[in-house]
Amino acid sequence: MFAQLLKRLSHPDTETLRPEDARLALAALLVRIARSDHDYAQAEIERIDRILAARYDLTPFEAAKLRGEAERLEAEAPDTVRFTREIKDAVPYEDRAAVVEALWDVVLADGIRDHEEDGLLRLVANLLGINDRDSALARQRVMDRQSD
Repeated sequence: MFAQLLKRLSHPDTETLRPEDARLALAALLVRIARSDHDYAQAEIERIDRILAARYDLTPFEAAKLRGEAERLEAEAPDTVRFTREIKDAVPYEDRAAVVEALWDVVLADGIRDHEEDGLLRLVANLLGINDRDSALARQRVMDRQSD
C-alpha cells in the first residue's frame, strides 16, 4: 500500500486516491508541517497523534502507527505542490478546511510561531484551495482553544 501511494503521489496521472491513501497522505501533511522548522518537537508528535485519533476514531496505538507510516511517506513524498494537489483532488473542501485547522493545531502545538511553518502552512492552504480568510479563521479557532 505504501509503495502504491508513493507511486500515486509521484505519478499523478493514475487513478484517484483511495480513502485509506488519502488518510495517510493527510497524516503525512501534518508531519511535513511539523518538520518544516527542523524541530520535530514531542508536543507536535503528540498533537498529531491526538488529531489522527480524533479524526479517524483510532486508538492511541493506531494513531501512533499511522503517524509512523506518515513519517516514512513524508520523507519520501514528492514536493509539496504535487503532494497537496493529490489531496485536493481526493478530499472534499470541508475536509480540506478541517485539515488546515489541524495543520494550525500542529504548528501552534509547541507554543512557537515559526516563520518557516507559517510560510509552508500558507502555501499548503492555498494549494488545498482554502482561502486566506478561512485559514485565518481556522488559526483563530485553534488559538482560542489553546488559551482556554
